[in-house]
Amino acid sequence: MAWQLTDDLETYLAAAGGFLRARPAEHTIMLTAAEAIRARGPGAFGGSAPLFGWHAAPDGTVRAAFLHTPPYPVVLTVMTADQAAALAGELAGRGRQAAGVNAALAPGAAFAAAWQERTGQAARTGMRTRLYALDALLPPDPPPPGQGRTATAADRDLLLAWLHAFHAEVGPEGPNQAGRVVSDQIGYGGLILWEHEGRPVSVAGRNRAAAGQARIGPVTRPRGFAATATAVR
Repeated sequence: MAWQLTDDLETYLAAAGGFLRARPAEHTIMLTAAEAIRARGPGAFGGSAPLFGWHAAPDGTVRAAFLHTPPYPVVLTVMTADQAAALAGELAGRGRQAAGVNAALAPGAAFAAAWQERTGQAARTGMRTRLYALDALLPPDPPPPGQGRTATAADRDLLLAWLHAFHAEVGPEGPNQAGRVVSDQIGYGGLILWEHEGRPVSVAGRNRAAAGQARIGPVTRPRGFAATATAVR
């Protein structure tokens, strides 16, 4: 079967939601993004409207899926090289603008090669990452001094400064969405500040829960403060 594309989140989840939730850790980016769009609407990530899609076997069983929330890269599940190349051709044929692709090595390479062939845009590897799952939480023992509290709108400027410093240390910040992300996480109580001697020294955040789990981040400031804030989070 060919790729099925839609700009409607609920149509996408009705078709591919079960496939994504069957391996929630592997599909955490897609599930988390879907929850953000459900909560904040199609403009959750700025840029142009999101686009979703899935690829099914002849019996209708979904075998692969993707999600694109500009200005972020296209995100792919594990899929065959042929499926990835066909998707790149489909998106390019629609005039879709893609800043990159976030995928496992083989489908990512196939998508990039097909995209370059269709559009003439050069492709390069920007970053390699790993996904870690937390099985057992071990808070620092003994814990550092201080206490945690939920961040509020009054903390926004401080949190933005920390987030920009974090990205300056660990790598490119990517799309300029820090303000949007911080405001959203504050809005649903998703950021915990650790305070010592009356001042914030660390922050730990979480994204909205999806399929029984949540992505942790951002986490800044070491020396035990961040680990304890994460445990509280």
